[in-house]
Amino acid sequence: MSIQKLRLQRGWSQEQLAELSGLSTRTIQRIERGQGASVDSLKALGAAFGVDFSELKESAMTATANADADAVPNQAAFARAEEALAFAHIRRVKGFYIHLVQFAAVLCVLTVVNLLTSPRYFWVGWVALGWGTGVLFHGLRVFDKIPFLNGEWERRQVEKRLGRGL
Repeated sequence: MSIQKLRLQRGWSQEQLAELSGLSTRTIQRIERGQGASVDSLKALGAAFGVDFSELKESAMTATANADADAVPNQAAFARAEEALAFAHIRRVKGFYIHLVQFAAVLCVLTVVNLLTSPRYFWVGWVALGWGTGVLFHGLRVFDKIPFLNGEWERRQVEKRLGRGL
């Protein structure tokens, strides 16, 4: 079964698969484009999907697209993968909150500096606007409020294009 099909069946983005497998997103992209994968990469992907490494190796070598006969991962492996995704999501949420606190703290300090040095011109507003926009998009991305940037959207688009479910 192809790596991309396994990923899309689970509704995972390339970034999520990269976190689960310990590979880089670039490596996932390269493998999904059909370039060769190392044995270590295939083993990491097999562990993430809960399938035997040999199945991924065979599909990578033969490049067969027909995946109906491939094995379905067992429930324990699927649960481990879901737990790993949950932990990865919590780390992203934590990163967002750290970013938000840093934004607020630095903005407070800059506001004091602005008021002490040039009270007639409120330049700190430009800093707040620029950085605040970055914080806003960070939050939207972390909490999946941008619908075209998640794995579920990718899966729906592939199913729509194929005219059938994965």
